[in-house]
Amino acid sequence: MAFLYKADPVRGAQWGALFAQQAPDIAFHLWPDVGDPAAIRYLAAWQPPDNPLEALPNLEVIFSVGAGVDQFDLSRVPEHIPVVRMIEPGIAQGMVEYVTQAVLTIHRDVAAYAAQQARQEWKARHVRPASSRRIGVLGLGMLGTAVLERLRLFGFDCAGWSRSGGQIEGVQCHAGAAALDAFLARTDILVCLLPLTQETQGMLDAALFNKLPRGASLIQTGRGPHLNQEDLLAALESGQLDTAILDVTDPEPLPAGHALWTHPRVRITPHIASATRPEGAVETVLENLRRHERGLPLIGQVDRSRGY
Repeated sequence: MAFLYKADPVRGAQWGALFAQQAPDIAFHLWPDVGDPAAIRYLAAWQPPDNPLEALPNLEVIFSVGAGVDQFDLSRVPEHIPVVRMIEPGIAQGMVEYVTQAVLTIHRDVAAYAAQQARQEWKARHVRPASSRRIGVLGLGMLGTAVLERLRLFGFDCAGWSRSGGQIEGVQCHAGAAALDAFLARTDILVCLLPLTQETQGMLDAALFNKLPRGASLIQTGRGPHLNQEDLLAALESGQLDTAILDVTDPEPLPAGHALWTHPRVRITPHIASATRPEGAVETVLENLRRHERGLPLIGQVDRSRGY
């Protein structure tokens, strides 16, 4: 049995060391050192080879090294090969930290105070209680649920929306297209944690922004193509949106000279909100390998009809 890692080589080396400790019976290969292609049964990748079965004729499972699979061309992966998202606690913990920090930055006017400090201006701003600030999270998967469970502990008025809905203690959960407008109308800080699909691409646009209360803010930690960047700039200029915190853009990296870089009410980070920890990732993958060997359902297997 052989396992191939095709992503960041530094992380790959860490995976290899962990495989050697925890699963020495599995031959671990780091791309492009494939060894015997016919021996590879499992692949972990950010992007698989263009034609996986041509490159790896006995491939049985493909694991994404990230929480999403929108970077995969699923049409090139035969239906009988399961594709598995990375379900690893470190991804959720990192996202909770990032979104919590971003929400509190907006809630406590951190950017405004930074601007005042630059002007050497001492001026107190009105402090709103958390209970008066309405947070709305688009996406109720593992990440959205973890974020909402943490934010509600601060006393924020929390709601979430997804296509199929969900149940989270202390959170208003909205489901389906018919509920989206009401969800947006009650949201002061919108957090995007949606998977990227044909339905969600470009979803963060002028039409959506105009359904938010005037002066709302956006935290974009989903995928760059969710956002219409020109519509965001227009909404910021008109005052429909007050602030945007972006961890993802389209393309990545954002080109030099782009208007978002220098906009005074936009903060950009380089897609660092969360990342898999090698220890947790290998533990999760090895558990799925054991499940696969026993014929059990795989944790995080992608529903191809939904794309996530």
